[in-house]
Formats: sequence, C-alpha cells, structure tokens
Amino acid sequence: MQQQDQQDAARTGIYVSPMAQRRADFFDACGPLFARLDLADSPDTAASLLAAAPTDLLVIDLERFEPGIDLDALGGLLARRAGAPALLLCPFANARWLPLLQAAGPAAYAITPIEPARLQAVVRRALAAGGRAPVAGVDALRALLALRARVQSALDAPDDEQNLAERLCQALLAWPGVLHAAMFRLRPDGDLQLEAEQGKGAAAGLRLATVLQRGERLLQAPLRHAFPGLLAAATGELVLLDTLAQAGEPALADSLRAHGVVQALGMPVPADGPGQPRGALSLLLDHDAPLAPEAFDALRDCAAMAALGLRLLDMNIESEQLLARLTYVSTTDALTAVANRRHGEELLEREVKRARRYRTPLALLSFDIDRFKAINDTYGHPVGDVALRTVADCVRALLRSSDVLVRSGGEEFHVIAPHTSAIDGLKMAEKIRHAVEQAAIPGCDHVTVSLGVAQLGEQESADSLVQRVEAAMARAKRAGRNCVELAMQ
Repeated sequence: MQQQDQQDAARTGIYVSPMAQRRADFFDACGPLFARLDLADSPDTAASLLAAAPTDLLVIDLERFEPGIDLDALGGLLARRAGAPALLLCPFANARWLPLLQAAGPAAYAITPIEPARLQAVVRRALAAGGRAPVAGVDALRALLALRARVQSALDAPDDEQNLAERLCQALLAWPGVLHAAMFRLRPDGDLQLEAEQGKGAAAGLRLATVLQRGERLLQAPLRHAFPGLLAAATGELVLLDTLAQAGEPALADSLRAHGVVQALGMPVPADGPGQPRGALSLLLDHDAPLAPEAFDALRDCAAMAALGLRLLDMNIESEQLLARLTYVSTTDALTAVANRRHGEELLEREVKRARRYRTPLALLSFDIDRFKAINDTYGHPVGDVALRTVADCVRALLRSSDVLVRSGGEEFHVIAPHTSAIDGLKMAEKIRHAVEQAAIPGCDHVTVSLGVAQLGEQESADSLVQRVEAAMARAKRAGRNCVELAMQ
C-alpha cells in the first residue's frame, strides 16, 4: 500500500471536460491518485498543459462534446499528446466517439455514467497499463474475419426482410461471447419493429418483446431510452453498456442479467442517405471486456452490410413492381383496363392450342357498340370514353374468371371463352346484349351492342376464328343492330 501511495504521489494527470461540475467531481474522486491533476475545460487548454509538461494520463470526458463540432480538436489532442497514455470516458448513448477517437491514437475507454469507486478503479488500471487501448489478439482477429464472412454470406439471396434478419442474427450469434442477437427494422410508417432475434446458452429463452414490454411500435416503448438496440435505431448512434445499470433501468438490468447478459451493444443500420437509420443490430454479450478498435470496425461493417442487404431487397421489390407495371402497361388497354389487342391475340393463340390439345370447346365472342361515332359527334369524345369504360365494366362483371375481355380496336371488343360451346356462347352473348342495353351511360343515356359468336373448328386457326366471328357481328349490324348472330362454319 505504501508503494502504491508513493507511485500515486509521483503521477500527473490532465482531465478534460467542458462541464465545471464534472471537473469538480472527477477531482474529488480521482485527485488522490495523482501528485498533480490539472483540469482543462477545452482541448486547447489541455494541449497547452501537455506542451508545458509531460503527463502520466490524459483523461477526456466526452460528455457534452459533439463529434460534428469537437472531433478535430479532440483527435488533434490525442495525436499531439507526445506518447502520453489516454483514457476516454464515453457516454453510453454516444459510443461512436470510441472508434472515431481511437483512429486518432490508441486510448483505453470506460462507459459513463460510472460510480466514483469504479471510476477510481478504471483510472488505476489505465495508469498501471500505461493507458493502452484494447488490442485484438490473433484469435480475436480471426473471429472478426469469420464474423464478416458469415454476415456477407447472410446476404446471399434472402427471400425477404425477415429471412435476411434471421440469417444476420444467426451470423452474429456465432461471434464468441454473443449470447443474443437481434435486428430492429424501421417500418414504412416510421415506427420500429423487432424483425428477428436468436439466443443461445443462458439467453436461449430470452424474448425481447417480453423484456421491452412490446414487440411492435418500439419507438414508443417505455425502455426506448435505455435498451441499446432501440436507442441506436432511434438516434443513429452506437450505444454501449459495459455495465447494465448505466441505462438507469434496474428492472431491465435484472432481466438481462437473469439470462447471463453482462454487456449490451446497439449498432445502427445506416440509411441510404441522410435521415433516420433503417434500424439497428442488437448484441447482448456474456463479458464486459473492452472492445478493441478492430471489433468496432467489424461491427460497423456488419451494419453496413445489413443496410446493403436491405437495399438489395428493396431493389428487387422495386424491380418486380416495375416489371409488373411494364407488363400491365404493355398488355392492358389504358382507357378500359381490359386486355389490349396484342395481348388478346397472344391469349387467343394460347387458348386455341390448349383447346386442341385437350379437345375442349372454345368460343369467341365479338361485339361492337352501335352508332358509336354518333355518340362522339353528338356528345363529345369524353362522353364516348365514358361509354367505352361503362360497357367494358358491365361486360366484365358478367364473365367468369376464365373468360378474357379484349378491346380489339376502337369500339370493338372480343371475349375469349374457354370450355364454351357455340350454344353456351350464344347464351353468354345474349346476357351481354341485355346487360349493356340496360346500363346507364352518363351523358348519353343508353347504348346497344351487336354481337357475333363462333366456336373453334377442329382444325381452325385463331385468325380464321376471328374472321368468322367478326363476319357474324357484321351480319348482326346489318340485321338491325342490338342482336346476336352465330358464325357460319
């Protein structure tokens, strides 16, 4: 003990914080560990103190510092410390400071808030170890390489977002020390949901929906400020609890400890651009050993790969939607939303082949709106368009699911009716004629149609069938319109 006191009496330190109260608290807690402890309110003041005399430990308390404002100054302070050991005191809700500053120079760290007795122990260890940063050994580096490879493999052809999340959790769970892995995803409505989770060992039965008191709308969960995975998704910051009590929620800490959890980490899954993250990865670990800079890098890479996987899924969905839209546009009549002529010809060819192969009847109906030119001339083309849409809707409502309505051109339509004989086709045509006659057409009262019906002949082609049915429709028009004619063989 006397030897320790002699060592403390010879040590000097610099503590940096912009908050006067924290400077006073640190001096009360750790001042006795140093022969001289200088307190600095800014990186510039600390740099002046370092230039004036060497120090045994530089302590940077990151509370109230902002990465977007203070990173260059604090990084420069670490770079200019002339070999002096450093200790970073990092708020648990803003742990992205750690990889940012460790890139400027090696530094040990502790997560805050931290009790005075534990702070003393952390400072003693930093003095004894020379403020060295956590270092990943060969085995740890191999484990990190394997982690990256497993996460990369999880991106191979996932079926959907849940499948991707499950595969990512499985990959993360294989990292030594991880008891539980989960992925939170931002939903289109702007809230957060638990997409997948997996546990092992003591955490095999851990269910975050129970721990967090809900499984959906998690941005409104009572523990959104305390559980690292939720906080990371809400703020976009790396969140790290190296003691579970730091979050200020004893019930949460007790629940996690009951499953063997000692340390908890939340890594945001970045968005494609500025804005709220796409979600977060949650890791619950069975040890409180400090994470090496290489571990932070690997976890950041895993989150970036998760974002890439989600983006690829989005691109696949967008491609499928675009393909569906292109297919719809290329096969559908824009005015009436029925099959267009080109698509109708393809469908008729297909049905002709099917009818011939299975020796089933196939009927084709053709109808034309009577005196349609007069409607356009009298009431205008907008009313004519309404008449076309109304007739198409009226006819479509009468058809079976296997029947296809085709706009073959202008005011002329075809109906492809599989498994339908000429007699049944006549009955269908009469229903159509009657329904159209009774339908009210906004702007022009009523319209009628003339129809032709034909049944596919044994060796007949689709072109021949179309010619016969259109000839029958022409006879119906010559017969006085608003009637049905059967095509001649």
